[in-house]
Amino acid sequence: MATDDPLRLTLLNPWQRGFPLVQEPFAHIAGTLGLGADEVLAGYARLQREGALSRIGGVFAGMAGGAALLAAMAVPPERLDAVAAVVSSHPGVNHNYQREHHYNLWFVMTGQDDAAVRAAMHALEAATGLSALQLRMQRAYRIDLGFDLRGCTALAPMAATREATPVLDADRPLAALLEAGLPLVQRPYDAWALALGRTPESVLRTLQQWLDQGTVRRIGAIVRHHELGFDANAMTVFNIPDAQVDAYGEALARVAGVTLAYRRERAEGWPYNLYCMVHGRDRSAVHEVIARAIAQCGLAQYPREVLFSCKRFKQTGPRRFRALPENQARDAATPPEVLDAVAG
Repeated sequence: MATDDPLRLTLLNPWQRGFPLVQEPFAHIAGTLGLGADEVLAGYARLQREGALSRIGGVFAGMAGGAALLAAMAVPPERLDAVAAVVSSHPGVNHNYQREHHYNLWFVMTGQDDAAVRAAMHALEAATGLSALQLRMQRAYRIDLGFDLRGCTALAPMAATREATPVLDADRPLAALLEAGLPLVQRPYDAWALALGRTPESVLRTLQQWLDQGTVRRIGAIVRHHELGFDANAMTVFNIPDAQVDAYGEALARVAGVTLAYRRERAEGWPYNLYCMVHGRDRSAVHEVIARAIAQCGLAQYPREVLFSCKRFKQTGPRRFRALPENQARDAATPPEVLDAVAG
């Protein structure tokens, strides 16, 4: 998919973070562009149809609520597609990739709590007859898949993320909506407020509080990087002494081109505890960032492996928070005619 469409760059590039927390956010964006609000809404709807835009929503901190783990299976090549289909069919799986490694199927399992994730993993292992590495996150240093669509790799470097304040139980329904994404109507926060039995002001206040306290890393356009040409990605894993891993993780977070950096549990036969993701338009650009990160952070002395992805089976937004009842979730995500008043 070409990225030289001026409207695509205008609606996606600057609004991957800092999305307006005002009653009519699309009118606010339109005002900055000299366009009509209807044009902006139609543009975002088109980008969703084309696959460039996943949703306009939030990226929660790893410890903000719910539970998740990274899992990997060593699947016989002749079974890979069949096993991947079983894994992808689980509603808790939001990413599922083939990577160039003996452990060739990597996926993320999410759930409301650790018990739900463990039960889901047990069920997948039973269904496939394969055991899985289960690699829980211990600390996130950078979680940011924002992209400069004019470049070859990710956005500018950033400071390591701070510890997040978890979502309160009473706010989990709002968190579920933020994960799912804003409805493309003139007053989307009003639609959420109506579905939740809250006021629009309280919804906006909670969203801003989440940003201020680090519960949500960013609210904005969540792009689909493959569809926008960032289809080369590699996960580099390092075996770092536990006493030093945080210092190296924080250093990785500051390297331009690094999109994800985090510490995970080790597992039997898998000694790695520091992870770094790089997304780029081609393998050479990704290799360049990895080499620069290793040199800049002083990581050359430690054992490591680089696992490029080679096939994407599934990529959706995470679902770690309790959803609304089905009818309310539908109304909040795609308001029917009864929400015309808030749609503007």
